[in-house]
Amino acid sequence: MAEQISIESIVFETARKYHENYLLKSQEQDLQEAIENYVEVLTLNPEHAQCYYRLASLMYESGQITLESTIEQCQKAIALNPKNINAYIYAGYYLEQAQNYTAAEKIFKDAIKLTPFKSARARLILASTIRRKLEQQGFNPIEASKAFYYTLTGCLTLVTDFSALKMISKSFADDTIFKFYQAVGTILEKFNTYKVLDFYKKSIQKTQRSEFFYDKIARFYIKNNDCASALNAYKESYKQSPNNKFVLQKLAQFIQQYYPEKIDDIIDCYTSLLDLEEDDLSPIYYELGYLYLQKEDKINAVGAFKLALEGNEENPYYNDALAYAYVQAELYDDAIEYYQRAIKLNPDRLWTVNVCHSLGLIYQKCKENYEAAIASFQAGAILDPKNEKIILALADVYAIQNDFDSAIKTYTDVIALNPKNYEAYSKLGIVLADKKMTKDAISAYKTALEINPEHEISYNNLGIIFFDDLKDCETALEFFDKALEINPSYTLAYFNKGRVLQYLNNFADAAKNYQMSFDLNRITNVLDEKIIQNKLSELFNV
Repeated sequence: MAEQISIESIVFETARKYHENYLLKSQEQDLQEAIENYVEVLTLNPEHAQCYYRLASLMYESGQITLESTIEQCQKAIALNPKNINAYIYAGYYLEQAQNYTAAEKIFKDAIKLTPFKSARARLILASTIRRKLEQQGFNPIEASKAFYYTLTGCLTLVTDFSALKMISKSFADDTIFKFYQAVGTILEKFNTYKVLDFYKKSIQKTQRSEFFYDKIARFYIKNNDCASALNAYKESYKQSPNNKFVLQKLAQFIQQYYPEKIDDIIDCYTSLLDLEEDDLSPIYYELGYLYLQKEDKINAVGAFKLALEGNEENPYYNDALAYAYVQAELYDDAIEYYQRAIKLNPDRLWTVNVCHSLGLIYQKCKENYEAAIASFQAGAILDPKNEKIILALADVYAIQNDFDSAIKTYTDVIALNPKNYEAYSKLGIVLADKKMTKDAISAYKTALEINPEHEISYNNLGIIFFDDLKDCETALEFFDKALEINPSYTLAYFNKGRVLQYLNNFADAAKNYQMSFDLNRITNVLDEKIIQNKLSELFNV
């Protein structure tokens, strides 16, 4: 019997040390060792009261039992040993977590009655419980005075509560050791010597603060461009502390920054974070949504952004992200709905301009609802009158609708904002050509090319004017050849060059250019295939 008691005491002390280490350092190995040893104690002695609340707290934290079961185990500990103040403190704490404030207060008061002058912890936690209740239920002067009373008496009784003083002293000693190793490591880092790595590994053993010193090791490797070793350090840190969400966040962020191609690994990290995060899961789902988009997994992307929104429906960025995912999935009506929500929430004027632009493009290109597109672009232009992108998009819609006067004015507005905007000059040239303002169109194209000599579209469009309007075939061919020199895969330039060669009765070369445009069009899809086929047929029917 004496031998069994001795074994029980040894195993319990082992469990207690692992438990204490886990509370200080959050290492998975300590957690598992503590649980296994507490279970062994209960096997030896099923009436060991301390084991019940200690084991329950660890199993609840690791997700192995529910909050209700944890409270039951703590109450069982009280029943086994009604004079164990710690059993009351644990039970009260978990009752507070369950928001059963009345029961929690009663338990803490019972603990205070057991040892009135050694009840600092019970008093301070009771004060915290009352404050939390006030936050949940609203201010009450009587309850507020109780919170103040228990805070004050808790501080006064600290000097006689030896358990509390012991915890504070140990925490202070551990903190002093940690700060010593931290300070020495900082000095060694200034010399950029690899000896600091051995020192930090020693620091992990001496302080058990693995998450901090593995981070220091990883940062040292990053500084010396050794990303592979840094990744191993972060992975080892996570292996040591798999329940530490901050360690996992650092691992995920590191892989995102230095190994963005490892999308599956990053997704695994954020998915694991969902199990560790107790408060707001929305930011994690938001990250997962974009990661799924990178994988072109549109269904999971939409699902992730929806879950992000469930946690925060008024977040404009989550609405915008979900809308974008719907666009990728070609669900344009749903995309419109969420872009509109994002615009209404409008957290930032300049950001909202971009949302207006995205919404306008859907109306223009996907729904062919030009009036709605104009309204969206105009709304964005009102928010930011100097935004070239959205004003240029507005001009494009006017041009599509053959509202040439409005298009010319709006392209001119863009040029006024930025005289170096060659795209605006080139598009202005198209509208001027459609209005038969040939000289002005040529001038606009040439200005675009002065700004950007590599703009193949302007060369192609100049070629069209010189052929269709001026019948200057030689100059037209020069422009088409220049466009193809810049972009050898330019479908329209091949087609237009073929038209000039056909006009000049150079049917063989015309056929080659038409065939090139036909082959490229299979990829670019900028022309109706029948138009090219008809041109080829014309050559053979001559």
